[in-house]
Parts: sequence; C-alpha cells; structure tokens
Amino acid sequence: MDRKSFLTIAAHVAAGIVAVAASAPSMAAQKTAIFAGGCFWCMEKNYEHVPGVTDVESGYTGGTLANPTYRNHAGHVEAVRVHYDDTKVSYGQLLATFWRSVDPTDGGGQFCDRGHSYTTAIFVADETEKRLAESSRNEIEKSGKLGAPVVTPILAAGSFTLAEDYHQDYWRKNPARYSYYRRGCGRDARVEALWGAEAHQGIVKSGS
Repeated sequence: MDRKSFLTIAAHVAAGIVAVAASAPSMAAQKTAIFAGGCFWCMEKNYEHVPGVTDVESGYTGGTLANPTYRNHAGHVEAVRVHYDDTKVSYGQLLATFWRSVDPTDGGGQFCDRGHSYTTAIFVADETEKRLAESSRNEIEKSGKLGAPVVTPILAAGSFTLAEDYHQDYWRKNPARYSYYRRGCGRDARVEALWGAEAHQGIVKSGS
C-alpha cells in the first residue's frame, strides 16, 4: 500500500472515530449541594448512603468568622457539602432526603444538640436550586404532615470551610463512639416519629 492510499484510509478511520465520539453521551456532570442538618457526622453518613452521591465533606458555613474551627465557629452552622452525579440522583431527590433526615420544625438545634450551630438550613448556589428548595419546603408546609411550621431557612451559599480531618468520615473512623452518640441523641427515633414511613427517604442503608 502506497502512502497516499494509507493516508486516505487513515483519514476515513479518524473521521469515524470523531463521529462516534461526537455522538457519545457527555460525561456525567459532578455537582455539589450544601445542607445543614445538625451534627455533620450524621448528615455525612446519611448522604454517603444515597446512590449517586460520590463524596460528602463536613464543614462550617453560614457565618462571617474567617477560618472557623470546631472550637470557634461562632455564627456558622455545621453543614455537609454533597458531591453527586446528577445523572444518577437529582437535586430534588437530595432535598427530599434532607427534609426526611431532620426535624425542620425545630429552630433551636437538632435532637440533643442545641444552639445555632446545630440548626438546619439549605444553602443554594443559584436560582434553580432556590426554586427547587422553596418548592419542596412549600409542599411540606401545605401537607400539614409535621403538625408545626417548617422553620428551616433557605439561604444563599457562601464560603464553606472544611472541618478538621478527624471529623471527616467520623462514622467510619470511630464506629462504636458514633453509634453510641447517635442512638443517645435520639436522632433516628425523632425522625421516624415525625416522618413515619417517609423517614430517611433515599438512604439505602439504615441512617444509624
């Protein structure tokens, strides 16, 4: 085969490869969402058991204090940053899991953890997230299922500071201590009493 013939065939092969690549589905978009639902250890484990979630990080957000830490995060709340594949789980589904993993009628904290840093909130990155979050909250309020007003605010997302390393995946690193804390705090008992069969929606394994 001469060079001209070889180059002609090669050009056709290359064109075919490009055409196949162009017609292939685009790679899944990795997105993030930020939720505050009391103890970030518990929220981290909850979301790590939602199919389509690829990573969850514990941290502090919502305040103005620069460089917050566990010992000093005044004005901030404990929160989680959820990384997810939006071809496998939608933001709306993450919202449904959020609501049914917390007590959104409690404005003073969550379960045994009291104070502002343990209050609930949804931090939205854009108008689409805001619209979906507000719609989901309105739906819950209109249902009257909870028997009390929903007090969880929907706020604009700001800076998110990662919590210290020992807080990340705490439930994996310290399973006995984590389980003792979660049971003692009454989190799951309250969520199940509040939401009934809807409790822990979207979480594949037990939330405990």
